[in-house]
Amino acid sequence: MRIAIIGADGQLGTDLLISLRNYDIHPLYFPEFDIIQKEKAYGILAGLAPDIVINTAAYNRVDEGEEDPAKVFALNALAVRNLAISCDKIRCALVHFSTDYVFDGKKKTPYVEADCPNPLNVYGMSKLTGEYFIRSFLDRYYIVRTSSLYGTTGCWDKGHNFVDMVISMEKNRSPLKIVNDQLMTPTSTYELAERIKELIKTERFGLYHLTNEGQCSWYECAKSIFEMMKIQPDMVSINSSEYGSKARRPAYSVLENMKAKKIGITEFSYWKDALRNYMIKKGYIK
Repeated sequence: MRIAIIGADGQLGTDLLISLRNYDIHPLYFPEFDIIQKEKAYGILAGLAPDIVINTAAYNRVDEGEEDPAKVFALNALAVRNLAISCDKIRCALVHFSTDYVFDGKKKTPYVEADCPNPLNVYGMSKLTGEYFIRSFLDRYYIVRTSSLYGTTGCWDKGHNFVDMVISMEKNRSPLKIVNDQLMTPTSTYELAERIKELIKTERFGLYHLTNEGQCSWYECAKSIFEMMKIQPDMVSINSSEYGSKARRPAYSVLENMKAKKIGITEFSYWKDALRNYMIKKGYIK
């Protein structure tokens, strides 16, 4: 199977390269490959003639996106539309990643794939629009909604993930002010990449939720990080309004991997266990 991975040097892309290393892998890197450049991107993909294209490229700066919606939609929606059209012409499948932020957080139990989206911010709206474009132009696709990713490479767009960020902040700032009124599920890109490897073998196309198990707030996540490191920083729990973010975020965006479980995909580990494995891999703990 020939697989093209867009954004192969990013946080998720790096782990996908490792997980899928036994396939005929073709990594694609920005700026040489830019999904916004429609014709050039199509030409490169057509030349590769992949069986599957995996797209990890996205605009992920949620707060900054509120100031420039056109830029966010250009990458997360319109470029995804063009990519879907290209995949249809090439007759290959597409794996694309979406977000828990397509939901408004009013539900108090984990969201399943059949729940109705209602995004609160530009980022969530753009990712949902990208989903709709894929579903309009392709039959053979995997749309994967996930949540709060962290991986050893770090996010290409942001330059960091939450775990590394709070550890760095602890060394340079006191007290740490961490939001405690948003519930989500921190998700390991290593585990996500491994599940993608399973999913593409099934050829059971469609929309999937894929995250680690359980839920926590950002404050609870940070607290667990420092407990594992056996340190006690000066840390303050604050609410979203005190934090002063430009973008509204759902108070509850936990996802249930219902469809993946039904088709026999290996269940993710509990979020704390995945976090501990990451901390060991990064050398933060032994």
